[in-house]
Amino acid sequence: MRVAIAGSSGLIGTALVALLRQAGHDVLRLVRGCPRGPDERVWDPSAATMDAGTLDGIDAVVNLCGSAMADRRWSGEFKQAIRDSRIAPTEVLATAVAEHRVPVLVNASGVGYYGDTGNLEVDETAPAGAGFLAEVCRDWEAATAAAERAGARVVRVRTGLVLSPSGGLMGQLKPLFAAGLGGRLGTGAQYMPWISLDDEVGAIRFALEHDELSGPVNLSGPDPVTNEEFTKAVGEAMHRPTLLVVPGFALRLVRGAELVDQMVLTGQRAVPAVLSRHRYPFRHPTLPAALGAALE
Repeated sequence: MRVAIAGSSGLIGTALVALLRQAGHDVLRLVRGCPRGPDERVWDPSAATMDAGTLDGIDAVVNLCGSAMADRRWSGEFKQAIRDSRIAPTEVLATAVAEHRVPVLVNASGVGYYGDTGNLEVDETAPAGAGFLAEVCRDWEAATAAAERAGARVVRVRTGLVLSPSGGLMGQLKPLFAAGLGGRLGTGAQYMPWISLDDEVGAIRFALEHDELSGPVNLSGPDPVTNEEFTKAVGEAMHRPTLLVVPGFALRLVRGAELVDQMVLTGQRAVPAVLSRHRYPFRHPTLPAALGAALE
């Protein structure tokens, strides 16, 4: 299979490129700067342009574009940047997929689509929730419409919290826990739909290779846990205490109320019903296994 990937230089994209090549697939990386190798092609989503012939002979496109959401407070300008980094590139790629008759589009999204679900377990049939994060995910997914209208098989992968040996969530948590500063956030009752990096990219490969998959697919481990349970598991894995409690008001003061209320103190009890139904073989089906891989 010949696969073009946008967003290939990030945490997930880098691992996905390596996995697909190891599996024998031919990978073409879509880049916004000057190409550095024969496997790179230039595209500019802001100008809706792409090097001529880029998608000729391509069997599938994977879109992982999207800037970090939690780097700073959600000002109006930053929220617009979050939207622009996701929706416009997706529209450009979906249109290109339609025009070139590419058979498959796997497009990133997030479990934030469901909003705050509290204790309610949600699968891919659940409706969109409320709030900025849910609205972004809803519009992000809607931006794939051109590809779907053209008959492409569109898979919208709703990613949870990816646990990786380098960077991402664990890159932030490991120094804190190592210093004995690990602790639950707020009440700790909010759910954290985790997934190991190996299963994140493994599930994307699974979606590419299995024609029966389409529509939304939750990329999360089979057993979502609360923040309190997650904190305890990280402490046990790192052999460090987790006695601290970071109150919600302190988090809101430091990071901003809207970001904290939608990404830190609330969560999604999301389960991977589609992957389970299609018998995706999780490499790390439990949180201790995923943490073990992330802490190697």
